[in-house]
Amino acid sequence: MRAVVYYGPSDIRVENVDEPGGPGPGEVLVRPLWCGICGTDLHEYTSGPIVTPVEPHPLTGVTNPQILGHEFSAEVVEIGTDVESVRPGDRVSVMPLIFCGKCDMCRRGQHHMCRIMACTGLSSSSGGLAELAIVQEYQVAPIPDAVTDIQAAAVEPAAVALYGVERARFPAGGRVLIAGSGPIGALAALAASALGAGEVIISEPNPNRAAFAADLNVGPVITDTGDAMQEHIQELTGGQGVDAAIECAGKEAAFNACIDAVRPQGSVVQTGLHVAPAMTVPETWSLKDLTIEGTWCYNVTDWPRVIRLIASGKYPVDKIITSRLAVDSIVADGFDRLIDPAGDEVKVLGSATQA
Repeated sequence: MRAVVYYGPSDIRVENVDEPGGPGPGEVLVRPLWCGICGTDLHEYTSGPIVTPVEPHPLTGVTNPQILGHEFSAEVVEIGTDVESVRPGDRVSVMPLIFCGKCDMCRRGQHHMCRIMACTGLSSSSGGLAELAIVQEYQVAPIPDAVTDIQAAAVEPAAVALYGVERARFPAGGRVLIAGSGPIGALAALAASALGAGEVIISEPNPNRAAFAADLNVGPVITDTGDAMQEHIQELTGGQGVDAAIECAGKEAAFNACIDAVRPQGSVVQTGLHVAPAMTVPETWSLKDLTIEGTWCYNVTDWPRVIRLIASGKYPVDKIITSRLAVDSIVADGFDRLIDPAGDEVKVLGSATQA
């Protein structure tokens, strides 16, 4: 079958690989329909291996090369024994996290913090950028007719964004700042609007992404940085500051801008992944009595409610998708364009079966 395979930095190949075979007990064989390229995939491409395993993974036993793709919709092809929640022909969205169920965090019900967590498309035998994949039954969630295959492929990043926004705990009608309008930032802005923010302010200095953010139609977009950005926020909030800020850029400047922008006793949620140390002034956190939250992924049980929110029309996740590609062109037209600082792509989907 055709698959997109990661070998190392700047080395992703589209090639023929062995099919995974039939599903074992509790497993589901699926045909991926559409799969998003994630920021994690891009980090692997430019700077990896980071989370793709160079030694046998303690839970799955796999090593690179790795079939990529962990944001995907699929059709059920075959089910293993004891599988009851889906049947062949069902359309599903895949929750990619794989957990042991035995460690202290799993026993606490915090499966996304599993001590040896793996992920389909990053540290498992299968990935969504292929013609077939094997996943566990707990990883598949049926999607209703009101949700398209394209929307279902965006459930994973939508869950990341929603988890970060919910951790901010802002009041209904509150003001929320979203720093960065990449895929997660754009989804966070849509999520904040869906959860009842009275005003959503997006900060994005990149002109292409700022224009994209404006098209989301959720609130004002600020392209200023530094003091000019803070002055703009003060003007928009009547000098009060925002109730919550969601940092989605993974940049030191964006994190500190969020701290400056929130009102006293506001909250700052770190959703963007920082891959380098960041300088900040914790004294400011104390003087403003702030809540600083870090987030990692999402609860593994979030899929049904994210899907319901999408089906209701309140969370239009397909707005972030800028291109759909066949896998044979996904490196040049997907990965390379997404890492271009001057590029205009936001979320690219690929498919080995649909395009």
